[in-house]
Amino acid sequence: MSDSLHISIGHPAFEGHFPGTPLLPGVVLLDEMLHAVLQSGAQDRVQNWTIAAAKFLHPVRPGATLTFEHERLASGGIRFTIRSGERAVASGLLIPGSGCHEPDHGHQAS
Repeated sequence: MSDSLHISIGHPAFEGHFPGTPLLPGVVLLDEMLHAVLQSGAQDRVQNWTIAAAKFLHPVRPGATLTFEHERLASGGIRFTIRSGERAVASGLLIPGSGCHEPDHGHQAS
């Protein structure tokens, strides 16, 4: 499945990232990918996803139109690729999460 999104110069993520050379932060790319998966109905009642792998291959600049491609794997995971035109800008793997996790706050189990 695939969805697309135009990234305008007015996108709030460009503020401070980076003056004179605006780049869309990777966290925004991953968030938009998760939204595309949830909107497609590909999650099959999964409430939490873990980003098992993510590679950022090329920078995303203002004016780009991104295409979010994803496919369900037999394991239940979702392989994804984010493209700008024909160029892959990010790719990775989402796996179903096992529920709500408490923040670690740097503590170790004893």
